[in-house]
Amino acid sequence: MNRISSYALQTLLGAALIVTASAATASAQDVGVRAGVSVDPDQFYFGGHYETAPLVDRLRFRPNVEIGLGDDITLVGLNVEFAYFFPQQHRDWQLYAGGGPALNIIDFHDNTDTDGGFNLLVGAQSRQGLFFEFKIGLESSPDLKFGVGFTWR
Repeated sequence: MNRISSYALQTLLGAALIVTASAATASAQDVGVRAGVSVDPDQFYFGGHYETAPLVDRLRFRPNVEIGLGDDITLVGLNVEFAYFFPQQHRDWQLYAGGGPALNIIDFHDNTDTDGGFNLLVGAQSRQGLFFEFKIGLESSPDLKFGVGFTWR
């Protein structure tokens, strides 16, 4: 393993530890899975997430890890995102919006690079846990993502 790859692995493990420890301190948390497609790079991605109980009002901490494959690139995104869930009245679906910073580990033909990014997101989640989400990426994050996922409650 070359020096850059070793550094990327250490960064990934450190960020995963921080995300896991932060999520574990919340009073209640749910876990889930996600998958979708991205544009620039053009990839299929999959991953998992935590969703905490509201931290303030309807604001939840929702860190996630997404692994993208395709376009001759492997991209691991460690996303530290927050989502605000808008009020609902007796509806099965709830809209949310949010964003947060990302640590992107990009592997292209055995050259590994680590870059920061930022995501803006909007989505809808059912009471049962199914959700649909759009993300706009800034800096080194994928330009656009469309995903679907499920959160177990």
